[in-house]
Amino acid sequence: MSETLPPLSSGLAPETPEGLLARLDRLGIPARTVTHPPLHTVAESKALRGALPGLHVKNLFLRPRAPGPYLLLVLEEDRQVSVNALLRALGAGRGSFATAAELWSELGVAPGSVSPLGLVNARPGRVRVAIDTLLLRGDGPLNLHPLTNTATTALAAADLLRFLRALGHAPEELPLDGQEPPPD
Repeated sequence: MSETLPPLSSGLAPETPEGLLARLDRLGIPARTVTHPPLHTVAESKALRGALPGLHVKNLFLRPRAPGPYLLLVLEEDRQVSVNALLRALGAGRGSFATAAELWSELGVAPGSVSPLGLVNARPGRVRVAIDTLLLRGDGPLNLHPLTNTATTALAAADLLRFLRALGHAPEELPLDGQEPPPD
């Protein structure tokens, strides 16, 4: 029995992984995608990734208690963080993890497939995205799910930022461990 998914909050049809990769290609953004069994956790990713080069991420999709946009925090996979401390540092107060229904409504993805690439399905201003400075300054590509947890797409950090900005989003740098963002 197939379940009918609710519409996205953007009112648009959800983008497909193939459509997402075509958008990257139209913008001249090189992307390398590999398929694999479904991955739901960082531990599963580490066990199955083999020698996939680059930086690996974990993504937290959060709902602040106070009115405001959802938050998508893109962190280096081994970061140990306090969600509420991060929310306070971003001026968002307290919050909690978004529900599976909210993930679908805002990003068009299921749990385990959360990725900044899901912002292809989000209206600008509905989701605030903050990316770990370590990822933005690191060597090698960022490994991200392309709307599904059965594939990983590698992109340069600068290309991810360019893609998000082309969609109308304003990604923020998230300095952790005393890191300072670079001057403008």
